[in-house]
Amino acid sequence: MLKVKKRLAILGSTGSIGTQALQIVAEHPQFFSVEVLSANNNYTLLIEQAKKFNPNVAVIANENHYNVVNDALTPLGIKVYAGSKALEQVLEMSTIDMVLLSVVGFAGLKPALAALNNKKPLALANKESLVVAGEHIIAASKKNRTPVIPVDSEHSAIFQCLNGENGNNIEKIILTASGGPFRKTTKEQLYHVTINDALKHPSWNMGDKISIDSATLMNKGFEVMEAHWLFNLDPSQIEIVVHPQSVIHSLVFFEDGSVKAQMSHTDMRIPIQYALTFPARLKSDYRRLDFSKLHTLNFEPPDYKKFRNLALAYEALKRKGNLPCILNASNEIAVEAFLQNRISFLQIPDVIEKTMNSVTFIYNPEADELTEIDAEARTKAKEIVNKLKNIKN
Repeated sequence: MLKVKKRLAILGSTGSIGTQALQIVAEHPQFFSVEVLSANNNYTLLIEQAKKFNPNVAVIANENHYNVVNDALTPLGIKVYAGSKALEQVLEMSTIDMVLLSVVGFAGLKPALAALNNKKPLALANKESLVVAGEHIIAASKKNRTPVIPVDSEHSAIFQCLNGENGNNIEKIILTASGGPFRKTTKEQLYHVTINDALKHPSWNMGDKISIDSATLMNKGFEVMEAHWLFNLDPSQIEIVVHPQSVIHSLVFFEDGSVKAQMSHTDMRIPIQYALTFPARLKSDYRRLDFSKLHTLNFEPPDYKKFRNLALAYEALKRKGNLPCILNASNEIAVEAFLQNRISFLQIPDVIEKTMNSVTFIYNPEADELTEIDAEARTKAKEIVNKLKNIKN
């Protein structure tokens, strides 16, 4: 049981993770209060959340929306700031006990480092910061003796399985994947999938970008890279298994032959709440598994030829350097282009691979170089998108 009320900074409060985190806060007001809320563009929901949870500070990253947010919240005694730099600066506040980072994309990197450098425990729901700069994130965590607690369901599962296993060697881990909406689709059929088809995830309700990443299995590639940094594992120790029921969220194999698995229904509030309360567990009324009705659990290997992003992610992880940054940046551009119907689903990995082969490889980039590398990769990816002809047209 929590002994002290935690004061939270929820960055990305209007997204899927942020809104569910606020549900948890609302369910347990005796254990949580909100110090900071932030959004990128959704100022309407940010204002609504701030009025309900009364944070000390609200940050709107898109400066174009500052005036409307400021006019709505300043009379309530809530300080309002704007711009991406403000996301880093507010984390200097002494009244923050923990940061939940659910900002999507590369934009989460600097706030992640700022949280750790200000010695704020970091509940991390931003894959990209570890993908792009895992070495720097873990170094900041160790230097400041400040934990990074994973929120992704797969990494939360590994984290939970390892609790109490200090000193026991891991043989390997398995990250489970639902397989996405195209698990049974042939590669030929993938030529004709639509944006709506790709957004229909079979297990989870997520934002557009993450849904497309799940459909291409890039999300799983990112998770392999995250696991490498979070749990200090060699890429050869991290496997992916497709598990369409999404009941087992990940597994840990120990060197004595034992296997631990974490299981639950597909409810992101469970890993979010665990990250916020670790090492305590709070009682919840979330749906329980009924094993008398779990007649079948299926497992199968992923198809690396059909889902080429997986292979590209493993390549970037093995070669390291600036390749993970290039991979992430080009993926964001390719996904955006697909959602704008400018390229087809199968051209997403084409954009990524061409960008990885075009941007100069740097073996050991410094943290302050990553913004420039990200920008260069995005520029190159946009050039490649503009040259591609949508193969559906």
